Amino acid sequence: MNSITPSVMSQPPFDSLSPVDMSSDNRGSSVQGDETAPAGAVALCMSGGGYRAMLFHLGGLWRLNELAWLPKLTRVSSVSGGSITAGQLGARWSRLAFDTTGVAQRFSAEVVEPIRALASTTIDVPSVLAGILKPDSISDEVAKAYDTHLYKGATLQSLPDDGAGPRFVINATNVQSGALWRFSKPYMRDYRVGEVRSPRVSLAVAVAASSAFPPLLSPARLSLEEAIYTPGSGLDLQRPPFTTDVMLTDGGVYDNLGLETAWRQFTTVLVSDGGGKMGAQEKPRSDWVRHSLRINDLIDNQVRSLRKRQLIGAYQAQRRQGTYWGIRGHLQDYHLTPPSPLACPADRTIVLAETPTRLAKLDPIVQDRLINWGYAVCDTAMRRHVVEAESAPAPAFPYPSSGVG
Repeated sequence: MNSITPSVMSQPPFDSLSPVDMSSDNRGSSVQGDETAPAGAVALCMSGGGYRAMLFHLGGLWRLNELAWLPKLTRVSSVSGGSITAGQLGARWSRLAFDTTGVAQRFSAEVVEPIRALASTTIDVPSVLAGILKPDSISDEVAKAYDTHLYKGATLQSLPDDGAGPRFVINATNVQSGALWRFSKPYMRDYRVGEVRSPRVSLAVAVAASSAFPPLLSPARLSLEEAIYTPGSGLDLQRPPFTTDVMLTDGGVYDNLGLETAWRQFTTVLVSDGGGKMGAQEKPRSDWVRHSLRINDLIDNQVRSLRKRQLIGAYQAQRRQGTYWGIRGHLQDYHLTPPSPLACPADRTIVLAETPTRLAKLDPIVQDRLINWGYAVCDTAMRRHVVEAESAPAPAFPYPSSGVG
């Protein structure tokens, strides 16, 4: 079992086991304390994957709450569908009503119920159609839907202060610089373009940028004044139009697991992966449009697979502590003794993993099952690698009548 309290907060050597790019976006911010974390600090990373990932992560958060681990989080780093869930958790953090044991009593009311309401609404196709017919962009329409259903006017300044809760980092990809654009309460920044302190950007806009799935929901644009940047904070691109007309796309394009903004600072990293996997294709299309899309899928699939292999390798080599759970995993792979009491047959969970990566209405039973599966695999991963299995409260599906299929 991995301890969660390292004796020294050191920076392990970075080699082929590191799943992040250590030469670029991990450069320091001018915001004091950005590049350090106290001993024992914990980061949670949540992947992309549309509504499928949004609900899968919700199940993981449900179990982390029962284990009293939400208050132990110092950083929540997310991309795409994971950012939808993270944004709601962050916006409602002050209302969660943690009891003396560290369990949020209002987790369901403040986080679960609003996200499930969003999962019962299709926003991708209506946003595409509205973006074509109106002056606003498609991403603007997605942001409006997020704000209406979830964030209710919240901005990045609505997220908790450091020390009052985790720092939430919502990640997008900067199409212009090729680097990560990170949104948080203390700042938003791209290490090449520069930093804006205490940004007032709408939380819905940040999440829409993070989940701007290409090609249809991308790009998201930020129109900014050059004067709001911290002088000298960008490496080589702190000038218009890089600073004033920022073009962003899905955070998963750069880092589908959300590791980049947590890996260097934290020795204990929890990773929830609701991402999909490219399927085999007997007769790939040869026309240039569909063939190009297929090749892009191949590149994306390989990059994500490599990050996952390096992440697991880093755990196994004890370069990091924590655990990984994925929507395409199997409970028996964790070799938990005794095994989980939750029935999760692989032939049923793989059906959930094949849920399309969309922002489209899901049947309530499918929602139940995605949450149940995220809960079950998080529970097994945590009890196998992080918490004392014997002392953890017994797991039980959030929606027992639905199971996983």
